Amino acid sequence: MYPILFRIGDFEVTSFGLMVAMGALVGLWLFRRELVRSGLPESATDAAVAGVLGGLAGAKLLWTFEHAGEAPLMSLLLSRGGMSWFGGLIGGVAAGLFVMWRRRLPIVATLAAATPALAAGHAIGRIGCFLVGDDYGRPTDLPWGVAFPEGLPPTTVPVHPTQLYEAAALALVTWALVRWRRRGVSDTVVLGRYLAIAGAIRFAIEFIRVNVRVLGPLTVAHLVSLALVAAGVALLARAGSGSPRR
Repeated sequence: MYPILFRIGDFEVTSFGLMVAMGALVGLWLFRRELVRSGLPESATDAAVAGVLGGLAGAKLLWTFEHAGEAPLMSLLLSRGGMSWFGGLIGGVAAGLFVMWRRRLPIVATLAAATPALAAGHAIGRIGCFLVGDDYGRPTDLPWGVAFPEGLPPTTVPVHPTQLYEAAALALVTWALVRWRRRGVSDTVVLGRYLAIAGAIRFAIEFIRVNVRVLGPLTVAHLVSLALVAAGVALLARAGSGSPRR
């Protein structure tokens, strides 16, 4: 693992921060390309920028809330990792929706155009989690188990690299989303498939991750995943009932 790439004085440039920045740039590029494909105004990229900023804030705040009491509040807020994807999704979508509403952009069409960017950015960000040793899984004796002696928290026992499991799955989702959009699959179906598949992936992986159980064997991430799957299924049912494309 490579948590810190280099230092400039007291300022640390982390592998996690670099991958998050790369994810944002790749996501913005994909989103701009999908806007052109959909004939949507390029000004919709303002919603993406707002989504990135809102996502970063939401990701950090939800992670801090989930781990409150484990360390001083400021230590959690300033830790080199510690980002909740669900917090990022909620914060990013909320900020993006606000800008879409202000710009009077078509919500479903714009969100569908953003799905490849969301999946790709998430996948790249998960690689950053792996490099910094955050969000890993339970101990394993499988040959690809990884120890994170400088992780968050540190572990010298080999564990499931769940960050890479999720990154690989999301890379395939990104490819599928781009393919579906090229084939003219309706915006409602694309958005519904993204929500259902992304939620299902995280729901499955969460069983081997190290997180606090809040409802039987389920974590907060499990519950949010179920909500995403339900939203995706609802959109797909809507599309199947003959609702308009946009």
